[in-house]
Formats: sequence, C-alpha cells, structure tokens
Amino acid sequence: MGRPLNLKRSTTNEELFRRAKRFIPGGVNSPVRAFKAVGGVPLFIKEGKGSKIYDVTGRGYTDYCMSWGAIILGHAQPEVIKEVKKVLEKGTSFGAPIELEIKFSEMICKAFPSIEMIRLVNSGTEACMSAIRLARGWTGRKRIVKFAGCYHGHADYLLVRAGSGGMTFGVSDSAGVIKDIARHTLVLPYNNLEAVEKTIKKVHKDIACIIVEPVPANMGVVLPEPGFLGGLREMCDYYGVLLIFDEVITGFRVSYGGVQKLYGVQPDLTCLGKIIGGGLPMGAFGGKKKIMKFLAPSGPVYQAGTLSGNPVSVSAGLETLNILRRNKNMYNSLEENTGLLCEGIKDNIKRLKVDALINQIGSMFTVFFTDRGVSDYLTALYSNRKRYAGFFHGMLKKGVYFPPSQFESCFVSSAHTVGDIKKTIEATYEAFRGIK
Repeated sequence: MGRPLNLKRSTTNEELFRRAKRFIPGGVNSPVRAFKAVGGVPLFIKEGKGSKIYDVTGRGYTDYCMSWGAIILGHAQPEVIKEVKKVLEKGTSFGAPIELEIKFSEMICKAFPSIEMIRLVNSGTEACMSAIRLARGWTGRKRIVKFAGCYHGHADYLLVRAGSGGMTFGVSDSAGVIKDIARHTLVLPYNNLEAVEKTIKKVHKDIACIIVEPVPANMGVVLPEPGFLGGLREMCDYYGVLLIFDEVITGFRVSYGGVQKLYGVQPDLTCLGKIIGGGLPMGAFGGKKKIMKFLAPSGPVYQAGTLSGNPVSVSAGLETLNILRRNKNMYNSLEENTGLLCEGIKDNIKRLKVDALINQIGSMFTVFFTDRGVSDYLTALYSNRKRYAGFFHGMLKKGVYFPPSQFESCFVSSAHTVGDIKKTIEATYEAFRGIK
C-alpha cells in the first residue's frame, strides 16, 4: 500500500536487525519495537510522509502506530518541518530561557483549564515521575495509587503491574526495582470505584496521589465507565489526595484539552507528552499554581533538565498545537474517519464471525481478539495474543502497519485519507480470513 520511495535496496530489515543486536540490547531502544509479542523481524523505517512509512527496502505501509500516537498531523508535516528548520539554524540548545517556551506554555495552559502553570521536560516518563515527586512533596505523604494495566513510564515505583511493553511480555514487575520502593505503590483495578474507596478510606493519611490514564491506552484502549473519573475526583477532594491525570497519550489526541475536557473532570496535576513535541522528544506536567509553585526554584521540590524546553522540540510542538487550534473541524474529522474505519472492521468481524471487538475514542482504537467486553486489565488479558500476531502479520503483508502488540492503541492522523481507510478495511477482511 503506497508507492515505494526511490530508496537504495542496499540492505534488508533482517540484516539490520542482526547488526543492531550486536550493539543494542534486543536490537531496539524500546522493547515493544522488537516484535517479540507478534514474532518476526521488526521493520527498520527509512522515511515517513503523511500517513505512510517506508522501510529500508522501500516498501510502503499505511501507518496506524504513528510513533505511538505522537504524530497527529501525519509524518513530515510541511509546516512543522519548516518551523523546525528555521529554529534549527539558530542553534539546538542553550540551557537558558527562550521566548518560545513562554508562548508554548501559555498555549497549553489556555487549552487545559486545570493547568495554571506548567513545567516542560523531555518525556512522558519524566513528566509522570516529576508530578508524583511534586505530589509527595506537597502532601508530605509517601504512597501512591495507580491502576493495573496503566503505564506511566519506567520509573521504579511505577513498574508495578504496568501496561505497555511490561504487559505484552507478561511482566508485572521489572528486575532491578527494589521492593522497598515498589511497596509504596498501591495497585487497584481500573473502573472499580468500590476498590478505590475501600483502599483510600483505610490508608488515606499516607496517600499522596492517585495517578491514572483517564482513558488507558497501554492495555489497549479502555474507556472509563460512567462516574468513574468523577468518583475519583470526589474521593481525592474528600481525603485530601491529589489527582493526577496521565494524558501523555490522550492530551491533544482526543480533543484540544484532552480527556478532562471531554468528561468535564479536572485533575490537580496533568502529565503531557507525545503530541506536544510534534514528533520530537517532549513532556510536560502542570496544574494548580499553588501546587506548581512548590517546584524549585520557587519551592523545595527539585526537578531539572538540561534539554528541557529546548528550541527545536518547542518549535515543533508549538506549530503542531497552532495547526490543531486553527483547524476547528480537525477533531470532528479525525473522529469521523476513525469511526468509519472501526465500523468497517466491525462489519468484517461480523461477516467472518471472528471473536474480536473494538474499543474506540476519538482517533484512538484497539482491536481486541476476545468476545468479552474489555473494561480493565483482567478483561484485556482474555485477548488471544496469538491471533492478534497472525492478524498483525496479515495486515503487514497488505501494507498496513498496526502496533506490534495486542495491548496498544492504533492512531489515525489528519493525513489518513478516506482512500487509506477503505483499503485498510479491505486488508482487515483478508487478515481476519487468514487466521480463521
């Protein structure tokens, strides 16, 4: 799918993977890329343009991974590239304040009513790690609550029944995580307010925060049940616990203002990443002014980063948000196209009597190979990973690139056309048929 670029066929994915494994653990710099969950050899990407990526052999694929959600405008978006080039020629990093940081921070604060002040960092992991440190410093408490299957980065105290790669490999805890650190993390089932209330009532005097992906995307897309997010807000208010929304994936993805805008629930702190970097490394966390002022140099909670707010990443993020803000109908269009795709896939599931279902919100969706509804970590685990692997490779043969894991989200960008979607629906029919 897609016309191959004029690239030299000097090597293959297999050759590069062999070379990579000599110098890089597992041959990749982030575990899920290794294709261990689906088998086979990972693609080494040479170039991306719009909705397409091209591997080192020149073969094109319609991309629904989109750099794990970071790319919402399509690969190599011309306006973003233009702004990055302009800034790049003036320098890559200064380790000093720049005016663009102020414009960018102001734009994010205006988009999220819950964010009055923001601190820029370099990744979603760093944003979540720093927000939790701030919550502990603000409250003077040690423990945190997270939810099984929600992934908030690879900080030690967060790799406890995490989603994403950890879930894919069936690892609940990582080697190297000290038990004395992990024991301060309480893990509860997502969408279960009763379990949250029971726990928080018992030990609330020691709980600094509840951190949650308001719409999890690291055990596949899972939607919050009515009243769940609002219930968390009410409990946090009652017991004096901070509520942190990890919108690293959903921020600026499901709406210009994230999940909290869609559901009308405001957290105390919000973590952002992915889209705000416009395809370059970027993260941020922000919230109420009185809490954020507890950060150094204003307050006693230390956080720093040499490349935080660097001009190149900020310029890419600023232009991306400018485009999203200017195009009032973009989110409606993204949701409509994603809905069209998901309905087409559902029709194929029904026609071929495949045990599969789809969870969708906005431009995010996951095809789960299970006939049970998926509402939390345990129900996600009922998914047939072998069948997903077969489906994944069937799609790859048809020139469509889905995430190489059952427990991740697919993403649609503004660069995906109706033609892309129709061809993808046709490809799913063949892929489903190939695994029956």
